[in-house]
Amino acid sequence: TASNGILTPAPMRSGSRMVGSALAGAMFAGLIGVVLFAPASQACTTVLATPGATTDGSSMAAHSNDGEGTCDPRLVMVPAADHEEGSMREVHFAFEEYPRYVDMSRGVKEYFPTGNESARKPIGFIPQVPHTFAYFEETYGVINEKQVGIAESTCSGIFGAKPATQGGYALMSVDTLSQLAMERATTAREAVQLMGAMAEKYGFYGAGSFEGTAESLLVVDPHEGWVFHVLPDPTGKSAIWVAQRVPDGHVTVVPNIFIIRNVDLNDLEMFLGSKNMYSIAQEKGLWKPGTPFDFTAIYSEGEYVHQYYSGRRLWRAFSLLAPSQKFPEEYDDLRHQAVYPFSVAPESKVSLQLVMVVMKDSMEGTKYDLTKGVAAGPFGTPDRWNPGKGEQQVKGAWERPIALFRTSDSYVVQARSWLPDAIGGLVWFGPHGAHGTCYVPFPIGMLALPTAYTQGDPRKLNRKSAYWAHRYVENLANLRWRDMIQDVRSQANTLEQRSWKLVQEMGSLLAGEHAHSAQNPRTRDPHARGNGALAALSLEKRHVLTDAFIKNAQDVLARWWELPDFLMEKYADGNLRGNAVGYPAWWLEQVGYPDGPTPIPGGRHVSYPPPAPGFEEGGVVS
Repeated sequence: TASNGILTPAPMRSGSRMVGSALAGAMFAGLIGVVLFAPASQACTTVLATPGATTDGSSMAAHSNDGEGTCDPRLVMVPAADHEEGSMREVHFAFEEYPRYVDMSRGVKEYFPTGNESARKPIGFIPQVPHTFAYFEETYGVINEKQVGIAESTCSGIFGAKPATQGGYALMSVDTLSQLAMERATTAREAVQLMGAMAEKYGFYGAGSFEGTAESLLVVDPHEGWVFHVLPDPTGKSAIWVAQRVPDGHVTVVPNIFIIRNVDLNDLEMFLGSKNMYSIAQEKGLWKPGTPFDFTAIYSEGEYVHQYYSGRRLWRAFSLLAPSQKFPEEYDDLRHQAVYPFSVAPESKVSLQLVMVVMKDSMEGTKYDLTKGVAAGPFGTPDRWNPGKGEQQVKGAWERPIALFRTSDSYVVQARSWLPDAIGGLVWFGPHGAHGTCYVPFPIGMLALPTAYTQGDPRKLNRKSAYWAHRYVENLANLRWRDMIQDVRSQANTLEQRSWKLVQEMGSLLAGEHAHSAQNPRTRDPHARGNGALAALSLEKRHVLTDAFIKNAQDVLARWWELPDFLMEKYADGNLRGNAVGYPAWWLEQVGYPDGPTPIPGGRHVSYPPPAPGFEEGGVVS
């Protein structure tokens, strides 16, 4: 729509273009140069649950920001703003390492230049709209003041493109698309349409590193959820995109691969997309009119790294969310075969806590359990470090779990239709790896975020940073994961339950009778949405909201920094509170302990003189 600013012409940047081949085998031969500008975030897992599938009737979208330990882990608040008529919005290159953004144009103080930093130059401009909404942002937009939430997962695609100023034409990265959706969209459908139109108009470029040149976003609002796929077109000047609505009562998962299959753009209730998807596929010999249009088979490059890099996560997440529905663990070709459905209807309603369990999973209890076997060490660490010289010499691969040590942050967005937007929309934010994190809630109506969550340089330890608190604990827990993680998760569960209680209490306190009557999903109007006094909280109430949730986050941080000392005291020198516990027998067998130096036969026999006069066993000399 014109109100979103997508019909006004804007300058495009010129330069050479990279034409992507439609042939799977040849595609990445032309992408060597693209790696030079690759963003740092890689291989994220996302989960979406519709209102009809959840225990409380909220929409949920979860995201893990899986980089290489260098991604910017900060959560910031982008303020709402009014803009003069005819003004232009800067578009910046998607630099995802710390600091991901250095500029003052969006009014985020954490992004202002400091020290010797200089503001980065934009790669282009687009027309600005009169008003932009407030939202939370990590690498991508998270949730805005209208309760529109987003979760991102990089995917492979058969076409690649370079950004403007770096040898290409494209202005839009997934980072920028998510920001624009947060700034301008009031519903998930509107966000999808906006991002698709922007990508078509200004060109789209993907990450371009090993994980692919395409992207997927899960988009939710209080009433519905959509899956959005986008990749560059062959010219590098536009984009191909599709979106499918997730049926209410269903959940879905995107693990770094497209999942949308047969597309019908005539079904406007379920599908949205660019018309060029058909013509380009036909021109490249990838599709014949009259046959099903399988978007994934046509435009995906499939899994990367190894055969089960994406599919195993999809299988695992579905098995946790819908355990009675048996899905195949193995397959031949995830790209060309519809091994898993687009979405599933869980037999039981999905809770926020279950979504967190999914995000923290290392495939425990399955035959792919990363906490088992010699590779996990004697104490069962699920972490498999980034490859080095050894992996260059020995070819192979590890199973890819949902939770990773190299995650900068993960989160679960909730959009709740029965509450005012300011308290109804919130993010449960977890710094560092999900398997060792504590999720902390932040409602979108807060006036500020706690500073501990808005700072964090992965290259410099900072004891005021929530990211470093969680990174510190997770790394320490690797010394004796099997035991230490029980203490870590016990603390996380306690604090997350306190946070959940706070969310409930504040919802009731600030929303009044409307919140009380809405707690029962059976009596709730699924299409009701707060308006007037219910749509926005007073400034006084927002101060109350802000103070309560900042205090809660500060308490979590304080408790988390207590954990390292607690763990050190309890497990120092391989002991348990000073008592030797040794190694597990199975591991001793595996590493050749029985083949070590021969023990002295019969042990040692030492002769002692008689006890001194007045000595009693267990006592002292009188």
